[in-house]
Amino acid sequence: MTDTTPPPPPAAGNLDYRVAHLAEHLASGNCGELGVRLELRGDAVLITGTVPSTQCRDDILRQAREELAGHPVHSDLLVAGTASPDHGEDLT
Repeated sequence: MTDTTPPPPPAAGNLDYRVAHLAEHLASGNCGELGVRLELRGDAVLITGTVPSTQCRDDILRQAREELAGHPVHSDLLVAGTASPDHGEDLT
């Protein structure tokens, strides 16, 4: 007979493991974000760094909320400005 009960929610003690797993997943994912840092702040996780687009930022936050469900996720991710300059630079 197969047990079909859902697994228990993740224990708080393995938050370090979950953060490390998320960091590895982000580095190898579509965005390939090696410059994004994840820091434990008590029971919460702070995500910092610079990403190339708002889509990449949103993907990272979605993955973080899924992987770290049950823990507060705070974000300080900046989106890099990739637009061309609107005027020339004056060199004197």
